[in-house]
Amino acid sequence: MYYVNQDQIERRLNAIPEIARGLREAAEAWDGGLVYGFVQERALHLAIEIVTDVGSYLIDGFIMRDASSYEDIMDIIHQEKVMPDDIHAVLLQLVRLRKPLVQEYYDWERHSLHPLSSVLPEVLERFAADVRDYLKREL
Repeated sequence: MYYVNQDQIERRLNAIPEIARGLREAAEAWDGGLVYGFVQERALHLAIEIVTDVGSYLIDGFIMRDASSYEDIMDIIHQEKVMPDDIHAVLLQLVRLRKPLVQEYYDWERHSLHPLSSVLPEVLERFAADVRDYLKREL
């Protein structure tokens, strides 16, 4: 019997609609200014934390192999059929932004709209649905 912390997974997935909204609004109103730059930056960072946290809860709860990196978290849950190839590809791009956003923030380009900002809202929403479907299937 598995112990999957569904409460913590759901709490994180429930944050996705606001992050998606922030990304959509920033992309639609993009003016290259600092405020939208910070909105984008924070939303991307939160999206990374959500998908890696959820992935870690799934890995721990279903006793999947140990992950060695953020990218590996995405690879493992993809291999376990949590999400399809297209979502996996975008989320890999997303988690690769963690180091630039968190450790090299002083070099982050805040005045340009990042290409993921326009596609990520839908991807995050699909990720949440995929995770919920996976939990229903497996539990």
